[in-house]
Amino acid sequence: MQVEEKSNLIRRIEEAIDTIRPYLEADGGDITVTDITEDFQAMVQLHGACSSCSMSSMTLRAGVAEAIKHAVPEITNVVAINMPEF
Repeated sequence: MQVEEKSNLIRRIEEAIDTIRPYLEADGGDITVTDITEDFQAMVQLHGACSSCSMSSMTLRAGVAEAIKHAVPEITNVVAINMPEF
């Protein structure tokens, strides 16, 4: 993947996250994109309450991943690098 393509994907992912960020922030959390792998997995890091909440895996799958995949269909998976299952 070229640098320009990766930058474009990250920008689009950040825009998708911006649509749900107010909900994350309302619960004391946030999320950032850390990388995109060659096989189009978005690597993210959860912050604040999102990193320790018992519902964080559901938030990741049902909220964050769905928003990202809807806006950026090239993304095959969303992985939180600071969650235990990673």
